Amino acid sequence: MRKSLTALCCALFILLNSSSFAQENSSAFNPKQLQLSYEITDGKYQNKPQTLAILTLTNTGQAPLPASGWSLYFHSFPALKPKTEGAPVSVEHVNGDLHYLAPTAAFKSLAPGASQRIELVSGGQVVNDSRTPHGFYLVWDHDKCKGHATAPINVKKPDQPWVDWVQAKDIYAQNKVITDIPEEKLTKVFPTPAVYHETGKPFTLSATVPIVTDAAFMREADLLAEHLGTVFGKKPVISMLGTGKAIRLQLKKGMGPEAYELQVNPQEVVIAASTPAGAFYGTQSLKTLIPAAALAKNQSSVSLPGVRVSDAPRFGHRAFMMDVSRNFQSKEQVLKVLDLMALYKLNVLHFHLNDDEGWRLEIPGLPELTEVGGRRGHSIDEKDHLQPSYGSGPEADKTSGSGHYTKTDFIEILKYATERHIKVIPEIETPGHARAAIKSMDARYARLVQEGKPEEAKRYLLRDLEDKSVYRSVQNWNDNVINVALPSTYTFLEKVVDEILAMYQEAGAPIRTIHMGGDEVPNGVWEKSPAVETFIASNPSIKGKYDLWDYFFGKVNDMLKARKLYLSGWEEIGLTRVQQNGKNVYVPNQDFKDKNFHVDVWNNLWGAEDLAYRMANAGYKVVLTNASNLYLDLTYQKAYEEPGLYWAGFLDVDKPFYFIPYDYMKNQKVDTDNKPINPAVVFKGKERLTAYGRTNIVGLQAPLWSEMIKTPERLEYMLLPKLLGLAERAWAPDPAWATEPDAAKANTAYNQAWSAFVNVLGKRELPRLSYYAGGFQYRIPTAGAVVENGKILANVQLPGFIIRYTTDGSEPTEKSKVYTGPISDKGEVKLKVFSPAGRSGRVVTVVNKAS
Repeated sequence: MRKSLTALCCALFILLNSSSFAQENSSAFNPKQLQLSYEITDGKYQNKPQTLAILTLTNTGQAPLPASGWSLYFHSFPALKPKTEGAPVSVEHVNGDLHYLAPTAAFKSLAPGASQRIELVSGGQVVNDSRTPHGFYLVWDHDKCKGHATAPINVKKPDQPWVDWVQAKDIYAQNKVITDIPEEKLTKVFPTPAVYHETGKPFTLSATVPIVTDAAFMREADLLAEHLGTVFGKKPVISMLGTGKAIRLQLKKGMGPEAYELQVNPQEVVIAASTPAGAFYGTQSLKTLIPAAALAKNQSSVSLPGVRVSDAPRFGHRAFMMDVSRNFQSKEQVLKVLDLMALYKLNVLHFHLNDDEGWRLEIPGLPELTEVGGRRGHSIDEKDHLQPSYGSGPEADKTSGSGHYTKTDFIEILKYATERHIKVIPEIETPGHARAAIKSMDARYARLVQEGKPEEAKRYLLRDLEDKSVYRSVQNWNDNVINVALPSTYTFLEKVVDEILAMYQEAGAPIRTIHMGGDEVPNGVWEKSPAVETFIASNPSIKGKYDLWDYFFGKVNDMLKARKLYLSGWEEIGLTRVQQNGKNVYVPNQDFKDKNFHVDVWNNLWGAEDLAYRMANAGYKVVLTNASNLYLDLTYQKAYEEPGLYWAGFLDVDKPFYFIPYDYMKNQKVDTDNKPINPAVVFKGKERLTAYGRTNIVGLQAPLWSEMIKTPERLEYMLLPKLLGLAERAWAPDPAWATEPDAAKANTAYNQAWSAFVNVLGKRELPRLSYYAGGFQYRIPTAGAVVENGKILANVQLPGFIIRYTTDGSEPTEKSKVYTGPISDKGEVKLKVFSPAGRSGRVVTVVNKAS
């Protein structure tokens, strides 16, 4: 019914504009033949933090683009505006990151072969194309219901002297501290175990070696057998009894909940644990003992090094947050990510299932959540689907902007995770970042009103229909916050929570918490809502917006407690605003500090450097989610070719690795612009973690937000190898360099540990991931290079990877020369890093000038 109503609306619009339709239709212009290019001309326009660029429209078709009667929609953050008054176009903001430009009286019909240059100004500096406009499509005035994609925009790499992009010589300097360590001297289990010893007495493993397991570990034995089947082409036999050469999973009482022991000797492999989780982690360590090359093709046998390992994790909460709302990932990709997490002993998938741009989980009884909230495309009313975001295009269901998990899909994901001892924490973003839910329930309301069911229509409504509040979220939405004064809001949340719990029950999956979001609610919300005014009038204890905040999370907490769950959320759920020295500041909320709130604290920037420690010291259970070190969606380097965001800095694999959970201010090395800092100055006066606060640090989490992640390949590129730094820091014991008081000794110890880590990655783990679970498209680093004494010296971040080069101007291939020492050739030299499996990174060009 909803779709037929929208179609009727569009048909009526066309009928009412039939005269203009006839006029515009004579043009026969094909939007796909509108070519667009974007070129930055001044990164410090008017000597301010703003950018001047030229958008060029070129007509490559056979018919003219009319002087009027159309709008060109696009996505951009930040906003763009014409440089001058009287420009040939105006630019208008729709919502979120969606804008459109429309021709003004100064725009002339664009003849075939002609171009129109448009000067545009935007805020900030463009370091990569994440801040350039994209996702263009054209909408005719006579048919505003339909969008037509143009040719893809061509963004020219700017020649910007005002951006200090990373240079090959900078990378070379970073890599100089890395020493090449022979593979036989590397620790063969990853992440680094608590106790590790090699005996020099290997074990020969083949498909004929059975797995003998205690009954308690049958599931873990079966998963191990499945993996060995991929190595040998045949699964080993599993039994509960047996003598002779075998892999043995043994129950041993008195060990920790995730602890295990692993012994490999010439006669047998023994994994001992007190719990299935411990046994499982023992099998994962066994898998990392298998040489990476063994996964490239079926083996008849492999040699495992003789080892004695006694191991347990440092933190009980080792989390990866996967955002599938901004851009969707398939069920199959989620399962692949779970395989990756399991191999490296990460045990929490924080599943970000809804946001402003999408609702991704089927909720029985609320079909609009996925029918409307799970789809994006051009729309004049958002009755069928949400508007486009992040360049998702005009057609719904055509891109990663659309998609959802059915109930069956989600139950399969839960079962898969549970088998691998991964807890899935679903996130229901409230009350902000909730536009997909709000619009979905608006569509439900409209449908039921038309069906003559006004009371049922209001049952799950998430906004006050009479609300005139004006606000703008950080992501530029003006309608993305749930109204917390409505009883229907809590009816909706109870419905969603209960349906999710039913899925967990059907899957046999454990659930102890639901993440309720809570971040980035903008100023101005609820201020002109009649429902809020009525609510406050009948509740004298509620004085204003911030009391509403406490009321909301108090009520949500009670709802979860009634279902034997605790509340998780972003840091804001545990903060309140107070005045200090005449300024509004956020401090830990004393009302909630003893209520087992678990907070993911991401903000460690711009004056909030100590926020995580302040909250832990106040009594909140804190998951360290520091943006500067753990946000995987941040671009690896300050290089135009590198994808990703950079609002919180640049994040290579070293930043998660050098993160010190209990004293992260000690080892913060650079600011958000990658400039060196002096921690003693930057963190002066900041609150340090107390002994009590230390007991409230429950673990670490690395989020991967998906604004710029539209394919599985891009997800894997941003995820790896950075996730391995998180895995090491969350599992491995506290390293000596983290607690060494002498700065020089700490630096020396760190460089040694860093060398060992990148050698393990380059020679063992990334080669493994070229094949594991179907293979991952991890990022391959760029070569470091410098000219010294008339010769080019090069190095690489990951020992074991190969640098190849050319001197004839061509791009290096697998057949190009291998770099083995200084290059004497003069002129332009191109260098490229290759993985052992033959994939390559991006080219670095160095000019060796003739003497």
